[in-house]
Amino acid sequence: MSDWLSIVDGLAGDVRRDEPMASHVSWRAGGPVRRYVRPADIAELRTLFRAMPADEPVLWLGLGSNLLVRDGGFAGTAIATQSLAGIERIADDRFRVEAGAACNKVARFTAKAGAVGAEFLAGIPGTMGGALAMNAGAFGGETWPLVVAVETIDRNGDIRRRSADEFAHGYRHVEGPMDAGFVTCELRVPRGDTEAAQANIKALLARRNATQPTGQPSCGSVFRNPDGDYAARLIEAAGLKGRCLGAACVSEKHANFIINTGDALADDIEDLLLAVRAQVKARFGVELCPEVRIVGERAKPFATEVFQ
Repeated sequence: MSDWLSIVDGLAGDVRRDEPMASHVSWRAGGPVRRYVRPADIAELRTLFRAMPADEPVLWLGLGSNLLVRDGGFAGTAIATQSLAGIERIADDRFRVEAGAACNKVARFTAKAGAVGAEFLAGIPGTMGGALAMNAGAFGGETWPLVVAVETIDRNGDIRRRSADEFAHGYRHVEGPMDAGFVTCELRVPRGDTEAAQANIKALLARRNATQPTGQPSCGSVFRNPDGDYAARLIEAAGLKGRCLGAACVSEKHANFIINTGDALADDIEDLLLAVRAQVKARFGVELCPEVRIVGERAKPFATEVFQ
């Protein structure tokens, strides 16, 4: 164990102990991770995995937009990918993107390069690694239809190129050989008009700002839309807009957002999420499925009653 820790401490990237996750997730709430590591590049990522014990819990971290770490913290290593953010054009309609690249930057890069079809990525507040893991989407577009191939890394530090055909994807869902994480992806984005693509991004972001609480800490949409309906409609119809638990509140602007209005606890955010889910189930018989990933240990028991 000491050898492994000495290798981690010797990395050129950012290495921290007992790092509070409120600084790294978009909800601005959450307990500490035992180790926080931001490798400087893919070579350091490989070094990290080759040294890491096989039983070490790992948490992949992009922009933290789809993640809640409970207040008791995560007893493992968070691997932050922000330094793995390269984007390059490799062919007329092909782009190589590293996992830590922000989706909105990918949208802007491809549009500026005269490629059309990735503009929807501007509406996803995360990185390409997270978008690949859940087939993230916005404004009617989804990630995986753009994917030609990916590179994955396993716990031995070995990187393998895989065709998109090796993965099955659906609405906010991906199945395939998920060894440990995505390192890069190759996207096919057809040639088109730069000005049209950039205008489309501008219009999509204006629409997003008009309909979502983009200026307040949240994880984006909390629940997937059920077949034939919208989670926000069901939550609003259940009378839950504006309902709060501590500083965690259901947004008045968009009911499928839970916002941190101050110093919300991660456990309160989770309790509010579960209470909303239970209310919608009781009222309409619909089981909402969370999009957000919740990890770690709670600092207090689950709330038995939230809404009186």
